[in-house]
Amino acid sequence: MMVKILYLAKLRDDLGTSGESLELPAGVTTVDGLREHLMARGGAWRQSLALNSSLCVAVNFDIAQPTTGIKPGDEIAFFPPVTGG
Repeated sequence: MMVKILYLAKLRDDLGTSGESLELPAGVTTVDGLREHLMARGGAWRQSLALNSSLCVAVNFDIAQPTTGIKPGDEIAFFPPVTGG
């Protein structure tokens, strides 16, 4: 399945890209599965997307949980927590 992935703020700098279109393997169907798939690239990917980090994820502009499903054509954004003031 093809999805669009955005890397925002510090992630964009750490990973050297603002996003990509990616064909996912059949078994990757949740936000957590996608995160693990990307972390398997190693290096900065593993460090920046680590499961113990306080990273936020949105699917089609809605804040997502690790178990949120993803489907073809979805836009998934990874970004650091944001605070207001």
